[in-house]
Amino acid sequence: MDKLVIEGGHPLQGEVTISGSKNAALPIIAATLLTDEKCVLRNIPNLRDTNTMLKLMESLGKVVEYKDNTVTITSSGKINPFADYNLVSTMRGTFCVLGPLLAKVGRAKVSLPGGCVIGIRPVDLHVKGLKKLGAKMDIAGGYVIAKANRLQGRRVYLGGVFGSSVLATANVLMAAVLAEGETVIEFAACEPEIEDLSCMLNKMGANIKGVGSARLIVTGVKELKGVNYKVIPDRIEAGTYILLNAATRGNITLKGAESAHLMALDDKLEEVGVQMIQEGDCIRCKQLRKLHPVSITTYPYPGFPTDLQAQFMSLMAMVEGVSVITDKVYPDRFIHIAELNRMGANIRREGTNAIVQGTKQLRGAPVMASDLRASAALVIAGLAARGTTEINRIYHLERGYEKLTEKLTALGAKITREKA
Repeated sequence: MDKLVIEGGHPLQGEVTISGSKNAALPIIAATLLTDEKCVLRNIPNLRDTNTMLKLMESLGKVVEYKDNTVTITSSGKINPFADYNLVSTMRGTFCVLGPLLAKVGRAKVSLPGGCVIGIRPVDLHVKGLKKLGAKMDIAGGYVIAKANRLQGRRVYLGGVFGSSVLATANVLMAAVLAEGETVIEFAACEPEIEDLSCMLNKMGANIKGVGSARLIVTGVKELKGVNYKVIPDRIEAGTYILLNAATRGNITLKGAESAHLMALDDKLEEVGVQMIQEGDCIRCKQLRKLHPVSITTYPYPGFPTDLQAQFMSLMAMVEGVSVITDKVYPDRFIHIAELNRMGANIRREGTNAIVQGTKQLRGAPVMASDLRASAALVIAGLAARGTTEINRIYHLERGYEKLTEKLTALGAKITREKA
C-alpha cells in the first residue's frame, strides 16, 4: 500500500486543469444502459471510481473502450441485469444502474452499495421512488431485487431526513424517461451533476422539463438514441484546489473550472478574505494578507457542499480565531478531526458541530486517511504545515482526484508517492 510524503511550507503557483466531474460521470455512464445505440462520453476522469463503473458496465453486457478521457460504449446484445457485490460494494455511485436496468430490461438485482465510511446512507429513497413508478421491490441477501413489466409515470416525492438525494434522483429520473406517461419528481436534487444527467438524457431523446430545479417533469418515451456528450468540470476538485491555494497562500489559476457551480464556497471565502475571479474558463483567486475565521453549515445544493467540508476545516484550522462547522448532510462526517489534531490543529466535536480554534501553523505528522474528502483535507494541511507529513491509505484519493500528485508537483509542491 502506498503513502504520500509531503514537505510543507511551499506556496504553490501556476495553472492546473480541472478534470471532468466524477459525480456527474457515474450516472451518465449508467444512463447508456437505456439505449442500444453507441454513446461517446467525453471528459471522463481516469479514476478508480470511473474505472470500477466501466467494469460494471462490461459485466452488464456493454462493450467499453476508454482512451484519453473519452469513453465509447456500445451494445453487445442482451443486457445482464445482475450487478455483482464485488463491484457495487466498493463505491456508492455504482448503485445508479438500478433505475436504468429496471426501465430497460424490466428487472434488476443490484448489490447494496459501499463507498466511504462517512455515516449511514440508506437506499430507502431509491426504493420508495421506484416503487411509486410501479416496480416490485425486495431486499434480500444484500441485494435489491426489482421487477416491473412497464413502469408507470407517477408523482414522486424524494425529500429525506437530510434533504434531497442525488443518487436517488438519478435512479428515479433514469427509470422515468422510459416509463409510460408523466412523472413529476418533487424535491429532486438540484446539483449540477443531476442537471448534467438531465441534459444528456434530453439529448438522447428524453423529455425532461424543469432541468436544474427541484421539480422535474418527465414525459416517458419509448426509446432513447445514442449520444456524444461532454461531462461538466468537477466542482469538488475545483473547490479543493481553491482551498489548497488559500491554505498555502499560493497563486494558482484553475483552468476549465466553473465558478457558477461554487457559489456557496465563493460566498464564504469572501468572508474569509479570498476572492474567486472567473476569467473566461479559468478561476483565479485573490486573497487578503490576513484571513478571517468563518462558520459554515453544509446543505444540499445550492448550499455549501458536504464534499468540501473537510477541506474547508483544514483551512480554518490555520486561520486564527474560532469557526464552527456543521454538517447537515452527513452529520457523522468528522473522522478527519482526529488526524488534523495530530498535526497541531485544535478542533473538538460537539454533536453535529466541529469547533475549530485556529492556529498560526500546523506541523507535519504521520496521518491516516479515512475517506475521499478527508484525504484531500490532509493533503491541504500537509502542504501548508511546517515539516513533513506522511498520508497513509491514499487509495481513497485515487477514487476522486485525477493525477493529483502530478498536478501538485507541477504547481511546485514537494510531494512524493512511496511504498508504505
